[in-house]
Amino acid sequence: MPKAQDYHLTEAELQAVETAIKHDKRAEVVQRSMAIRLLHLGHKPEEVAKMQAVSKPTIYGWFTRWRSDGVEALANQPKSGRPPKADDAYSLALVEVIEKEPSEVGYDFTIWTVGRLSAHLEKVTGIVLSESRLRALIKRKGYRYRRPKHDLGHLQDKQAKSKAAEVLEELKKRASETISNSSLWMKQP
Repeated sequence: MPKAQDYHLTEAELQAVETAIKHDKRAEVVQRSMAIRLLHLGHKPEEVAKMQAVSKPTIYGWFTRWRSDGVEALANQPKSGRPPKADDAYSLALVEVIEKEPSEVGYDFTIWTVGRLSAHLEKVTGIVLSESRLRALIKRKGYRYRRPKHDLGHLQDKQAKSKAAEVLEELKKRASETISNSSLWMKQP
């Protein structure tokens, strides 16, 4: 039969756990420190697992990690996986180019689209990002896309525009004079 685990803490260990519970900003460290403290107070691992809504092996794992490296071992560890394609150089190139007009970089068009940005950044950095990933990166950098407003005011005849505004005002006055005070709605008998 395996030897029973001793969950009792020294004064210094208990102080470290209680400090983590009260002052640590990481929720997972607080939860796991509370589990360690509950074990110290005499609760069985099964009870602590039920209170913390985790499995019994998870409680054993937390305690083992805590015993080996202290409170810092209770923090979430970085997950493995593919590193992002968009590194710091790519992000820097994006911020530089998005702040400029396309004509400043040598293009004939006047508006950056996600596709155009993607093609330009691929040429500059050699990194190919999908449009959805680029959109997400642009959003993380604090930019948002808005449609350009086309204004043809500089092509309009100013005299004709003012004459049309006068005619519109006159029509609005006449419309308000013709509306009676009686209701347009009536209840059927």
